[in-house]
Amino acid sequence: MGNMSELMAQVRHRVTVGNYYKMAEAGIFSADDRVELIDGEIVDKAPTGSHHAGVVKMLVRRFSETIGKHAILSIKDPLHLDTHSEPEPDLMLLQPRDDFYAAAHPVASDVLLLIEVGDSTARFDREVKLPLYARQGVPEVWLVTLDTRQIEVCRAPLKDADNYTERTIHSADNIAPRLLPDCLVEVATLFPW
Repeated sequence: MGNMSELMAQVRHRVTVGNYYKMAEAGIFSADDRVELIDGEIVDKAPTGSHHAGVVKMLVRRFSETIGKHAILSIKDPLHLDTHSEPEPDLMLLQPRDDFYAAAHPVASDVLLLIEVGDSTARFDREVKLPLYARQGVPEVWLVTLDTRQIEVCRAPLKDADNYTERTIHSADNIAPRLLPDCLVEVATLFPW
């Protein structure tokens, strides 16, 4: 027979998005808490370093200059994926909608491009979030890895395998989201340090 900690590891209660919001309304989280709901677990978000923040700002500027009315730029906002997951990606380009998603958070089918910028979170983004995005059908994800100064472009989700069938690494070339080909990004310019 296992010890108590082994037994307790098997007993888990997955939090739903509805319960997550009720917890926030009840004041369980403070305004300063940086958390997101991933597969029924409330996960602390890592502090945002200056390189991370700088890359997000550069991408915001680039996309703001090129998307026009073809997309809505969303920064660190919730993405409702299912009953147990509502992550807050660093950046998303969303289908245009008249209410700018005021009536409800976007879902996977609203996403044209999702970007996660990772330093200390790169492994979590790749091993936990990326399979979740694939499973829900997010069409394209860019994983910007600060320590390697690269962007991994993941396209064509294979939902049954929690993976993407097209994966390429970019470090010095130009890339654009497949669904917004005019939004060209020069990869090397994102890493001026």
